[in-house]
Amino acid sequence: MSTAIAVTSTDMVLPSTDQQTPPAVPLRSPGEQSLEQALVEMQVLLEQHGHVVVVYSSAIPAAMEQRLHSVRSILESDRIALLKSDLPPLGLAVLIRQLRQLSVTDLSAGVVASAGRLLRHYIHAGAVLNSVAKLDRVPVSLKSHAKSWMPGRQFGVVTNPTPQLVEIGPEARLAGPEFGTWLLVAKGQLQTDWVSSNLANAWSVQGLLEAPLPSESARWWGTGKLVEFATFLPELPVLYQLVTSVRRDHCHWCGLELIGDRCVFCSVTAPGYAKQDRAEVS
Repeated sequence: MSTAIAVTSTDMVLPSTDQQTPPAVPLRSPGEQSLEQALVEMQVLLEQHGHVVVVYSSAIPAAMEQRLHSVRSILESDRIALLKSDLPPLGLAVLIRQLRQLSVTDLSAGVVASAGRLLRHYIHAGAVLNSVAKLDRVPVSLKSHAKSWMPGRQFGVVTNPTPQLVEIGPEARLAGPEFGTWLLVAKGQLQTDWVSSNLANAWSVQGLLEAPLPSESARWWGTGKLVEFATFLPELPVLYQLVTSVRRDHCHWCGLELIGDRCVFCSVTAPGYAKQDRAEVS
């Protein structure tokens, strides 16, 4: 029985990279279904899969997040994990696809859920923007704010794993991954090939794919004139090795196997967890 990966928007469901990767389950918003319908939908998922991991953005509407917690609370189920992430939309979609890949392996539900905190460190997510005037995801200097009002300016931004901001120019550089990755690009209303040419070459990516721009991206980045990008590890064996190389424990409250210092299903922190191990997956 595979672990179900659920999302709050169909925009977060990227095409599978292989025939084994299952689709994610889109959950409808409070405006689209009643609480009773949401409860029935979740109960069916639990009966079919045993465990459900809901991956959602920290930027979703408050009503949707409240609905998720209400469903989990009313069902009184420790088999529902709510995995909240501050990754930008395209980077989050990449993480969700990786969890979908892992969900059909022999990894337990607790390990699949907690793998989200580990794998996000291997995703470099950012965008090229025409303005940073409304950007609140990374520190923006007054100088950069002022330049945003000048026509023709473009800025390269990385929010994960380490915030970076540069003005696009001949010497512009963004620190990238020190391991082989693929690059996913989603184009908005900004005309630029800087990502597919300069950035892809600088980061020595092994391949480049395009995807539709998520509908949440313009609000998340503060402008619709952007090109969003995210690196990813496409091969399931590599993802599996990364996850299985980390120490595993059992939650002392619900008994599920996990990696890291906190159970994503019941939110209990493991007692006496070593600081050096915690840093690897936090």
